[in-house]
Amino acid sequence: MTILNRSSWLPLCLLLCSLWTGALHAEEETVTLNFVNAEIESVVKAVGMISNRNFIIDPRVKGTVNIVSSKPVARDMTYQILLSALRLQGFAAIEAGGVTKIVPEADAKQNFSVTGGKNIKASGDRIVTQVYPLQNESAVQLVPILRPLITPNNSISAYAGTNTLVITDYADNIKRINKIIEAIDQPNYGEVTVIKLHYVSALDMAQTLNHLLSDSSPGAAPGTPQASPNISGQKFLVLPDVRSNSLLLRSDQPARITRARGLVTQLDVAGNQMGNINVVYLRNAEAVKLAETLRAIVSGENKSPAMTTPAVPGQPTTTPAAVATSSGSSIQADAQTNSLIITAPDNVYNTLRAVIDKLDARRAQVFVEALIVEVTTDKAAEFGIQWQAPLGSSGDNSAIIAGTNFGTGGSNIVNLNTAKVLPNAGFNLGLLQRLTIGGQEVTGLTALARMLESDANANILSTPNLLTLDNEEAKIVIGKNVPFITGSYAQSAGSAPGAAVNPFQTIERKDVGLTLKVKPQVAEGGTVKMQIYQEASSIQDTTNAAGVITNKRSIESTVLVDDGQIIVLGGLIQDDLRDGLDKVPGLGDIPLLGSLFKYESRKHVKTNLMVFLRPKILRNATAATSLTGDRYDYIRNEQGKSATSPHLFLPNIATPMLPEQQPQPAAAEPVKPQP
Repeated sequence: MTILNRSSWLPLCLLLCSLWTGALHAEEETVTLNFVNAEIESVVKAVGMISNRNFIIDPRVKGTVNIVSSKPVARDMTYQILLSALRLQGFAAIEAGGVTKIVPEADAKQNFSVTGGKNIKASGDRIVTQVYPLQNESAVQLVPILRPLITPNNSISAYAGTNTLVITDYADNIKRINKIIEAIDQPNYGEVTVIKLHYVSALDMAQTLNHLLSDSSPGAAPGTPQASPNISGQKFLVLPDVRSNSLLLRSDQPARITRARGLVTQLDVAGNQMGNINVVYLRNAEAVKLAETLRAIVSGENKSPAMTTPAVPGQPTTTPAAVATSSGSSIQADAQTNSLIITAPDNVYNTLRAVIDKLDARRAQVFVEALIVEVTTDKAAEFGIQWQAPLGSSGDNSAIIAGTNFGTGGSNIVNLNTAKVLPNAGFNLGLLQRLTIGGQEVTGLTALARMLESDANANILSTPNLLTLDNEEAKIVIGKNVPFITGSYAQSAGSAPGAAVNPFQTIERKDVGLTLKVKPQVAEGGTVKMQIYQEASSIQDTTNAAGVITNKRSIESTVLVDDGQIIVLGGLIQDDLRDGLDKVPGLGDIPLLGSLFKYESRKHVKTNLMVFLRPKILRNATAATSLTGDRYDYIRNEQGKSATSPHLFLPNIATPMLPEQQPQPAAAEPVKPQP
């Protein structure tokens, strides 16, 4: 900081010579200022002597200013003129403790400054801080609007706790901002208005007002509250409160509220005491089932859905209790339009209408993904030597043959000699010998060495998926429909000997493959209770005389799982080890040489089978559309991978492809037919 001292008197005297008025007549109240390219420090000293103020100048305050007055100005104005000149150079004045500090503008907000509320008294180019509490609008939302109006080096911030703005800027600019805030911080005339209804249902009245007073499109669904912009950009919203049978109205135009009140007064009148006929179109619930529930409410009895008579096309579906119930009310269901026809007094109908609105809610859907994972390891090894050799003969009709034979089928040396079979898989080394038996030359194996080692691994993953409504059973079957013989008999065509016999068999067809049945029930907290039956079956043997042999793995259980979580239902962990040895007693135990008299086999089968389940709740159309789009894109990508590659000689075959997905418009409620 720079403080005035005696060494600065000489330039100060030179500057005072330029003052035409005030230097010669100190007692006069006006002065004429004339500073051309004058140093800021010298100008501040001169103004300090004229205005009787003490200044402290920051060392960073450097530069020149130009102040020219064509006519005399009041002495008190010289300080304001100095502040304006300093502001143009990027400097500001801070008043504290009878001393004025001249500092860079960026530092001014960090020093002590005048602080006040809405009605700040400071003016001119002085740095002040204002605390402005708002009454109606949000302080946080006003900050982006006002920030461009604040000097770049100064600040504006909001405190959401008390909905207050804190602004640091020049006094004149803050006064301008105050006028802008006052114009914006006005009360919202779109306050909520509550209208109590006495006779008409609030739900029905809301539909009527929305159709008459809002600017909704004609295709909007009845019963859906709407807030649509009108020509002037205003909004009109009507919501029913079924608990108190009241209407909640809000609009930025008071005239619309007044008009709505007039319509409600004219429409909310008592109806026929015996009851009026009302038609309620349902969006989600089934009219036949809901009618049974409502009749039970009105009559106070427990009506069974089994009492419902079959639906006749084109006619309302009724039950014996639908013609007349207690209080002179009747409820009928029209299955064709999925609507209810209610004849009841106003008070009964209003109660039923509130119940219908809660029961006619969109039901959640559950997407169930089952993961069936089977990992199998099969290892086998075989090693053995077999031989058949003549030891001697007696003439041409008899011979003595000795040897060993192990295994079955193509592994047995006798079978290979006498039957037309091929050797089994593996390494087979044989020795042929020609023998003459009965005058006939016979060629056969006299020795067979067999070696085999196999290693098979299987990794099977099945993911059957199901999408079903809450509390509705779903089933998926992927496999074959196999016939099973359940009985047979033969009937002769006549009693004569040799008469034709007509065989007859009874067959039952069963599904063999993958079966999944699920019935989910969604709880309020987001958990899903599921009744599950899962089966994986396959055909093992069809040559059995008693019928087809099948392998079957099934799970039947009821589980509780959170939304989107994976749960294990059950599984099988099986480890099968088999070690076989066929040998000639005594000879097979001889070291080394014993290998010529034995056959060894080993087999190790390890099976891991696990079944997992993952449910996902779809509560709205957006979630269902997203899931469907994801699966659709996956199948489309798989189709692209299966495309045939170009060939030099073979013709190119176009791969069938699903069409590319189109963006879906926002789903709207279906239009209900008007009675």
